[in-house]
Amino acid sequence: MTLQRHAHWVLLALLLAVWQSVCGLFDVSEFLFPSPARIAQQFWEHHATILAHAWRTWWVTMAGFALSIVVGVLLGCLMGSSRLAYAAMYPLMTAFNALPKAAFVPILVVWFGIGVGPAVLTAFLISFFPIMVNIATGLATLEPELEDVLRVLGARRTDVLWKVGLPRSMPYFFAALKVAITLAFVGTTVSEMTAANEGIGYLLISAGSSMQMGLAFAGLLVVGAMAMAMYELFAVLERHLTGWAHRAA
Repeated sequence: MTLQRHAHWVLLALLLAVWQSVCGLFDVSEFLFPSPARIAQQFWEHHATILAHAWRTWWVTMAGFALSIVVGVLLGCLMGSSRLAYAAMYPLMTAFNALPKAAFVPILVVWFGIGVGPAVLTAFLISFFPIMVNIATGLATLEPELEDVLRVLGARRTDVLWKVGLPRSMPYFFAALKVAITLAFVGTTVSEMTAANEGIGYLLISAGSSMQMGLAFAGLLVVGAMAMAMYELFAVLERHLTGWAHRAA
C-alpha cells in the first residue's frame, strides 16, 4: 500500500532522471530542451517573479473554477431531474463544448478588456462541462425501482433529488472536479498568453520571446504542480466523503 500511495512520486523521479540523462548524454542545447537541473536553476534565479505570476494564475483559476461548479451543478441538476431538459440541452451543450475555447479569448477581450475578466471566463467555459455532465449522469441513472419505492413511501420529487439523487451523484461530482480543475488551469494559461500582462501564461510568452527556455519550462512545471495539488486535494476529499461508493482494498 505504501508503494501504491507514493507510486506517482517514484514515477516522477524516474522521468526526471531519464530526462536529465538524455540531456547530458546527447548534449542537448538548453535553448531547445533544457534539463531539469537548468530548469531548477532558472526557477531559483527567478523564483520571486515566477511565484508572483503563479499566485495570479492560481486565484484567477479558482474564481473561474468556482463559477463552473455553481453553473455546472445547477445545469446538471436541471438536466438530470428532467428528461425534457436533458433531451433539449445535452446536444446543444455538447456542440458548445466542441468549440475551441481559445477562439473565445479575442471576443472576451473586446467585451471585458485585457486583464482578469477573459481569464476567469475562459477557465469557466472550459471546465463547467465535465461537472454538468457528471451531475446529470448521476441523477439520470438513479434506479427507477428505487425511485418508485421512495414515491410509495411518500417521498416527493424534491425529496428524491436532495436525499438520494445528489448524495448518489457525489462520486460522479468528485470525478468531474478532478478533471475540471486541470482544464481550468489550461483555460487560464491560454487566456493569459494573449489577454493579460500577468500570470504564468504571460510569463511563458515573455520567456519564449527572450529565448529563456528554462524559465518557460519552470513556468509550465509550476502550473502542473498547482493542478496536481488541487487534484490531490479533491482526491482526499473524495476518499473521506464518498468512501461508501468504493470497494474496500
